[in-house]
Amino acid sequence: MNKPWLAHYPSQIPHTIDYPNKTLQQFLQEAASQFPNKIAIHFLGKELTFQEVYKQALKLANYLVKLGLKKGDRVSIMLPNCPQAVISYYGVLFAGGVVVQTNPLYTERELEYQLKDSGAEILITLDLLYPKAVKMKAITNLKHLIITSIKDYLPFIKKLFYSLVQKKQQQVIVKVKEQEDQHLFSSVMAFSEAKEMEVDIDPVEDIALLQYTGGTTGFPKAAMLTHRNLIANTVMGAYWMYQCEKGNESILGVLPFFHVYGMTAVMNLSIMQGYKMILLPKFDPETTLKTIQKLKPTLFPGAPTIYIALLNHPKLKNYDLSSIKACISGSAPLPVEVQEKFETVTGGKLIEGYGLTEASPVTHANFLWDGERVKGSIGVPWPDTEAKIISLETGEEAKINEIGELVVRGPQIMKGYWNQPIETEAVLRDGWLYTGDLGYMDERGYFFIVDRKKDMIIASGYNIYPREVEEVLYEHPKVQEAAVIGIPDVYRGETVKAFIVLKQGEECTKEELDHFVRSRLAAYKVPRIYEFRKELPKTAVGKILRRVLIEGEKK
Repeated sequence: MNKPWLAHYPSQIPHTIDYPNKTLQQFLQEAASQFPNKIAIHFLGKELTFQEVYKQALKLANYLVKLGLKKGDRVSIMLPNCPQAVISYYGVLFAGGVVVQTNPLYTERELEYQLKDSGAEILITLDLLYPKAVKMKAITNLKHLIITSIKDYLPFIKKLFYSLVQKKQQQVIVKVKEQEDQHLFSSVMAFSEAKEMEVDIDPVEDIALLQYTGGTTGFPKAAMLTHRNLIANTVMGAYWMYQCEKGNESILGVLPFFHVYGMTAVMNLSIMQGYKMILLPKFDPETTLKTIQKLKPTLFPGAPTIYIALLNHPKLKNYDLSSIKACISGSAPLPVEVQEKFETVTGGKLIEGYGLTEASPVTHANFLWDGERVKGSIGVPWPDTEAKIISLETGEEAKINEIGELVVRGPQIMKGYWNQPIETEAVLRDGWLYTGDLGYMDERGYFFIVDRKKDMIIASGYNIYPREVEEVLYEHPKVQEAAVIGIPDVYRGETVKAFIVLKQGEECTKEELDHFVRSRLAAYKVPRIYEFRKELPKTAVGKILRRVLIEGEKK
């Protein structure tokens, strides 16, 4: 197929890559050999070397096998970003298991569904979530719980104060006793052997991860991602960031590892390249700013809402963010205003990328350094990644600049959905993944997303793309966040409603916004209704949940 984007690749980025025929866990083994005493993880003052992470992952792997884990068995990891999350991920893989990443914020209903659907028999989680875990053990296939605590990996002084802080904040101290079916992570590390293991794994065919999608329609589906899928995407990322030096970068890990973007862009990339991970268990703007100033990370993968929150922090000017040299923004469209301001503040590069869970996750990005960067574009496909636009009218490949559905193909594309052959057939055709995103390709091979197929608003017969309206709203100097949806309208079929979060201390009227938008968009695209809110509903990685706003309108 024609790939006009390859003409724009800098010479440092290959068009195709020879991917290593290895498993993910082999990269940790190699990092421990190449950088044994180098810091792999910094967590709230506690540091672990690559050798220590490797040995502890082996200890967990040996323990899991003693509990009866066999190749292909699923293990649920329900942890925030902390050393245990990294150790558990690679420990499960060393034992031949399949990781099921689980959001610690899940309700009992969501957790029950995921555990039953995946068939996980072992759950690794925090003591704070122990009561919920015990309930799940009674109603799912869980046979064993492995419980850890944040304090297990805190420096000595912080560990002493942790219980007091926990009691004050949580109003309770959870105490877990070791039993036949529940185990303490700290005991596993103290008494298990760090014996190397041999499990026969085919990197191309064998699943490493069940990654559940956000469940925007119906129940979430689990993308089956193989070792090769995840390795290919991580290797692509390393080549894309060719100015980064192996063994000599540090990544700020704010994106949660239970989301595939954080897992690939922070955890797997760090292990593969010998980078230091600076982990924060949750995103807090001031803590993040302090961490950047103190620990000076060079790479900072994130999401637009994360960058927006930092840029709008009242004390932003008090912090030095100049260590940051590269950021790839994912999970949602990156407003041009945010990109420009963040680059001015840090002196580094912030580019928009694109991906989805089913693609491990990245398929496109703008160039960080030598290649042309196009504002408003998701960039061009990564090495070995094919992409095209399918016309909504003809079902054939669309013309240049014609809006249609984006489809992608490459080594990072999932095997399919776990136990859902019908859903798999709906999105995977001849190796092409139908993304459900609407966009177009220009004559140079740069791609642009206009919106989700299902989010498009049709008002009086006109197609309106929420992203276009949101981009204009973000240009208003008083607007911090904006989300646009279509709501039922007797006359127009649908009409446009905008939800607005203003910057701290600002006041703004609907009339002011209306005048601003009308000067920049055709009349039929202008929101008819504005609703001001203190905050908007978001996913764990900061993606604004339009579906929650839509559901709220139905009540």
